[in-house]
This record gives sequence, C-alpha cells and structure tokens, in this order.
Amino acid sequence: MQVWKSIVEWRRRREAIAQRTVGFVPTMGALHPGHGSLVERCRAENEVAVVSVFVNPTQFNDPKDLSRYPSTLEHDLDMLESLGADDVIMPSKRELYPNGYLFRIEPESSGLTMEGLHRPGFLQGVLTIVMKLLNLVQADRSYFGEKDFQQLQAVTEMARDFFLKTRIVPCTTVREASGLAMSSRNALLSAGAHATAPALYRALTQASNCAEARSIMESSGFKVDYVEEHWGRRFAAAFLDGVRLIDNVPVKGED
Repeated sequence: MQVWKSIVEWRRRREAIAQRTVGFVPTMGALHPGHGSLVERCRAENEVAVVSVFVNPTQFNDPKDLSRYPSTLEHDLDMLESLGADDVIMPSKRELYPNGYLFRIEPESSGLTMEGLHRPGFLQGVLTIVMKLLNLVQADRSYFGEKDFQQLQAVTEMARDFFLKTRIVPCTTVREASGLAMSSRNALLSAGAHATAPALYRALTQASNCAEARSIMESSGFKVDYVEEHWGRRFAAAFLDGVRLIDNVPVKGED
C-alpha cells in the first residue's frame, strides 16, 4: 500500500495505472466496519483500490464540530492495508484548497432540505470536495454509503450533470447488532448514550409516520433536528449526548 500526500506525486502514480480499472472510496478517516465494507467492494470490483483520508473543513458549519471530529490515522492505515487498499491519498488542506474556498459547487436552492437546510454550507462543501477528489482520482467507480443518503443523491446527480467519467456506486448501510448505523461520530458517545442511540433506528422502522418517530426519539432523550420522508425513505437527524446522529430507512410499502 502506498500513501500519497502530494497531489503532484499522486498524478504521476495515476498516469502509471492509466490502463487499469480504478475504484475509489472517499473518507474523512476515523474508519469503522462500514467504511471497511466500501473498501472491500471496491477491492473486489476493480484492479486498483484507492482511498482518500481528508477531514474536509468546508462541510462543517460549526467549528466546534470540526475540532472534535475523531482522528485515528494509525488505525485507519492499518485497517486499509489489511483490506488490500493499493493507494491512500492524504493531501493537506493547502494542497486541496490552494487558493482557499475560491470556487464551490452549489446545489439548486429548492433542494436544500434536511442536511442542506439544517447545516448551512454542508452540501456545498461536500460537493466541492467530492468534485476535486473525483477529478484527481479519475476512478471508474466510486463507492458511497446509503447512511448519508442525501449526500449520495447529490453526488450522483452532480456526477451525471457534469458528465464525470466516474460511476457512483451506492452501498448498503452497515449496522451494529442493535441496529445503530455505524458512524465515526459514534466514538464520541458516552457508554450510556451509545446504549440509547439504537432508539433512533427503532423509531424510524417502527413508527407509522414521521410525527410518531419524532415523539419516540424525544421520549428517548434525543433532541430532534428533523424527521422527513423523501425518495421513498424516512430520514432523521438528532442530537444525543451532544453528538449529532443521522439515519434513514426505506418506507414500508414503497419501492
């Protein structure tokens, strides 16, 4: 496994593998088995498996949230090597934003619901960094988890709208035995909050409507941002123990 911190050096490497199929998994580190499932699929479906590790500052609307985002770099690299990743891209903020946040990808304003509404600048930051990374990696396929479904939808539409060569591949959410969606942010939960957190998944799957799901979450101790339905799925975002968790599930009876 090779680790690249220089964009110039990575581009030389990319030229060297130009005739091989390349798969890509973009991450912000603090890797868990959910990320591992993306890398495993990437490894299985491509000749070269590339992973990026970069905590993107432009998608955080709260500086405190950025400062407390988990960092487990040594563990991450060990995990990626064990999964058979060929290349890890780890550029600095200066490398990826050499002129600051000078240009950005803006989603259409009418689509700013859920994360786009409750986290100003989030989708712009995500789309901008993903566009940069997809242009750098020039992958045949790029893998995104369905836990961040709105992000997945936005990235898929962006790639299609800008005629990018990369096919966006959606991957099923990986869950703990309790049903809790695996997330890097779970590491920030206290033991008690971690035991309570699966109530978010239970509310989404068991409630008959959004209002009932919100009520279940609030009675379990969550501070709810939203519960909404889009694309045949039910979505929720809520704070527990000061940690913001999101999840989504298919709505029963809908395709």
